[in-house]
Amino acid sequence: MIEKIKWFFKVKLFKRDIRTQIERLKGNGMIIGENVHILNSTIDEGHAFLIEIGNDVTITNSTILAHDASIKKDLGYSIVGNVKIGNRVFIGWGSIVLCGVTIGDDVVIGAGSVVTKDIPSNSIAVGNPARVVASKDEFIDRHKLGLETKPRYEVYALYKTETEKRKMKEEIIDIGYDM
Repeated sequence: MIEKIKWFFKVKLFKRDIRTQIERLKGNGMIIGENVHILNSTIDEGHAFLIEIGNDVTITNSTILAHDASIKKDLGYSIVGNVKIGNRVFIGWGSIVLCGVTIGDDVVIGAGSVVTKDIPSNSIAVGNPARVVASKDEFIDRHKLGLETKPRYEVYALYKTETEKRKMKEEIIDIGYDM
């Protein structure tokens, strides 16, 4: 009996999956393109086979769900749906993408957004629920102008000296641009 308990603790409790998150997701059937960065995010590993992520995608501290168990207790089934994220997509900090959603190419999902419906290509979508507020082209043009008129910094914030950080804090009135 003691040996069984030792085995349980050794194998079941302390067994670690040392694969990366992306390796685990691919192993569960998720399709992931090239140059994909998933940073501190939760992705539905149990339904990963329903999720497809294109190339050049960044997902920051967000959640991607391919199922919704809200009706399971009442009906005995969960809602499931494919999630497709296109190419050149940025999903901002704290966003949630729900099942059954397609996000087109060249899309920015603003921080804290909840994506409940499809987002067309070349869009900026924000809010809860997420709604399109601009085209990506308009968004980029607006910030190109900002790069000419607002403070711009060539060293990423984490690598700045204390003097550079103080200067940056003093110079930025509303927004600026950092590497």
